[in-house]
This record gives sequence, C-alpha cells and structure tokens, in this order.
Amino acid sequence: MEKAIVIGLIISLSLMMMIMPMVDALDKSPKAVEQWFQKLPHAKQKTTKLHFYFHDIADGGANETAPIIAQANITSLSPFLFGILRMIDDPLTVGPELSSKRIGSAQGIYGSAAMDEFGLLMNLNFVFTQGPYKGSTLSLLGRNAIGQQYREMPIVGGSGLFRLARGIATAKTYFANFTLAIVEYHLIVLHY
Repeated sequence: MEKAIVIGLIISLSLMMMIMPMVDALDKSPKAVEQWFQKLPHAKQKTTKLHFYFHDIADGGANETAPIIAQANITSLSPFLFGILRMIDDPLTVGPELSSKRIGSAQGIYGSAAMDEFGLLMNLNFVFTQGPYKGSTLSLLGRNAIGQQYREMPIVGGSGLFRLARGIATAKTYFANFTLAIVEYHLIVLHY
C-alpha cells in the first residue's frame, strides 16, 4: 500500500512539473534571465502601485490560512503572544470581502517578536496568480506594529515582472478579531 502511495505522489509531482512551466508567460530559464540582465543597463525603471486585501484566518478550522507552527514556553504568559510563530497562505483579494476577486496569496511566516506590544516580524511573498502580474512575486521583510493605524514595511525583492524590485508596503487593518484579520495593503514598487 505504501509503495502505491509513493508511486502516486511521484506521478502527481511529475505531472505538476510538466504543467507548471506552461502557466507563466515570462521565460524564467537561466539563459533568458541572463539575457534580461545583459539588457538591464539600458532598461528604464518602472513604478507600479498595487492595492489589495490580505485575509489572515486563524480559527483552527478547516479553512485556516495561518496555523501556529511553534511557540515559546513563555508565549502563554505574554499579553502580546511573544514567541508565537505562524506559517501563512493567505488569500489576496481586490476588495475587503473574502468573496471578492482573488488575485493571489501571501505565503510565508510571521511571528510575535515584541514583548511590550503587538509587533510582528513578517517574512512573506505576495504571489500573484491572476491579472497582469500573474506568475510574479514581491517579497516583504519587516516589522509590523499592528497596534498602529498605518504600518510601513519594505519590499526587498521580487520575481517575474518584479525582478530586482524594491519599495514600500503600507498596511492598515480593515477588520480584526481573534480569528480573522483583514488588512488593506498599498504597495509602491520600483522595478525593471
């Protein structure tokens, strides 16, 4: 029985590997990327503005998008959940309703990194699966002081249409309780 499961997984992964290259229109092969870099000195820098909503579901149910993967021994004693760590695959939508058009996912990890306030260390990728940026990503790495109305976090890279990206993400909580956070994001990104 185990052998059949392993063979099934190998076949599934093989099919995925054959299908996946057909999804993105941008050639990401090493040769194509090298050619892109050779043209870079003549490329004009672009500015792109993005606006979307992030849905972080931490309800422990079947639809959870932000499960706890680790926590410190002192987390349960901390009023700010210091030491808790979550892995995320949160929907990105054009509107604040989860039912609005989905444009991608926020995939990564965040943890409570402050002992005296709600302050998160965020390390995630905005993965675009629909629209003009389909197949591209933006990487965010920074501090999210969720008690503040507006939080500013750096965009430190990207892929696809956002190669060599850098910029700023501004976050504002649209709605939050103990099991759901809807966060509005505005991004300004420089890229080639």
